[in-house]
Amino acid sequence: MSIDTLRKRYEAAGQGHLFKFWSKLNETEKAELVSQLEALNIERVNRIFFKAVSSETEALQPDAHADSIEPLPKGASDSVSDAVKAKEWRQTGLDAIARGEVGVLLMAGGQGTRLGSTAPKGCYDIGLPSHKSLFQYQAERIARLQTVAETEGKKPAGSVVVPWYVMTSGPTRRETEDFFKKNSYFGLDSRNVVFFEQGTLPCLTMEGKVLLDSPSRVAVAPDGNGGLYAATRSPLTPGKPDTVLSDLAKRKILYVHAYCVDNCLVRVADPVFLGYSIQKQADCAAKVVPKTHPAESVGVVACRGTKFSVVEYSEISKEQAERRDADTGELTFRAGNIANHFYTTTYLNRVEAFEEELAFHIARKKIPHVDLETGEIVKPAKANGMKMEMFVFDVFPFTERFSVLEVQRNEEFSPLKNAPGTGSDDPETSRRDLLAQHKRFLVQAGATVKEGIEIEISPLVSYAGEGLETVKGKVFTRSGMVEGIEELDALA
Repeated sequence: MSIDTLRKRYEAAGQGHLFKFWSKLNETEKAELVSQLEALNIERVNRIFFKAVSSETEALQPDAHADSIEPLPKGASDSVSDAVKAKEWRQTGLDAIARGEVGVLLMAGGQGTRLGSTAPKGCYDIGLPSHKSLFQYQAERIARLQTVAETEGKKPAGSVVVPWYVMTSGPTRRETEDFFKKNSYFGLDSRNVVFFEQGTLPCLTMEGKVLLDSPSRVAVAPDGNGGLYAATRSPLTPGKPDTVLSDLAKRKILYVHAYCVDNCLVRVADPVFLGYSIQKQADCAAKVVPKTHPAESVGVVACRGTKFSVVEYSEISKEQAERRDADTGELTFRAGNIANHFYTTTYLNRVEAFEEELAFHIARKKIPHVDLETGEIVKPAKANGMKMEMFVFDVFPFTERFSVLEVQRNEEFSPLKNAPGTGSDDPETSRRDLLAQHKRFLVQAGATVKEGIEIEISPLVSYAGEGLETVKGKVFTRSGMVEGIEELDALA
């Protein structure tokens, strides 16, 4: 595209100010700006701004009609506490895995800033005896699951593949890829680990004008974890047509499990959740955990009007939060959202058709930028602009067949959010919860573990407690870590 054509396009969109410093740029800087502006769909940016602002304005009108917020209707969710059904779901899920119909999407764009680390969050070591990172734990769960599916499905060794699509961000992509290479992809075949990048959107003034963070560069910010959907349609490599969606199609993947990197207990490609969702014929499904108490500040999966949605804690009244089911005594608004989802690939391909109807969320922030009059960098003392985000659950209301599976928090959810020593959702609680689970695995298999003994069981040994039959009757008196079932004998 010629520079004149590009400039006219931006002027027509009301964003011609981005060329303000053009005459003062050197050739390298001009090339940088042109590259960024050509890649940017400025008309889409304008649509996102106007949709977000108008939706926010409408919601604030005194006479605005707000859809009523109601808990999930009876029968809309199921629980893994039904052991008979859970066993059946697991078989359905394992069969799909054995047929090569399952892929995994990992949302791993965040850095460990709150944890005192600049590295990608998935590189973090929560202090286990093995010092394995979150990435390694998740990779080894995939490897073990492939083996379980082969064994139970009577498939040849190495024949079952669960491809892993790892969504990074601009700041974390190189370091994430380097970490995987340095660690030989944690034993997985590198051909089945696909990296892709979360999108960005320009930072805007309150009036919707795109900000510059240097005379030759647009200020951008990640578009939220809901950017996952657009990212699956973007080229994996600039200039080439391959995308996550095209790769899923090439591999004939029918079902996808998506989750966030910071949960040390996550059951990657969980066959129970997959089987449940497949049996329900869901387009999209959510895994949830019961809220611990009425005031827990977590979003819940509920109904907004007639549509499934994630409702933020602040949107629910104290009375609603404390309401309990007359029959069970459980909280009615109990389905805590943990960003753990199932999709059919058909549904992922359909998101583009309704994405324009989704209103991005506005985050008003202090955004450093270039003053258009002086060319100086301004570091504002108060919020001067907005970043636009979409959340991964924003698609729920557009889902025709939606299902919810409730799982046990102590078995499946221990997020890593806070700095060491915080006392909740920190490295110590992650370590504690994972090692407590491993103790339960041994006890459920018929072993005794002495008080104060900590045993870490590699995911390569057991994905969810299976494969530990040989420990029945043993008493474990030594702490340690095991990479093979036979190593447990040394700790008894």
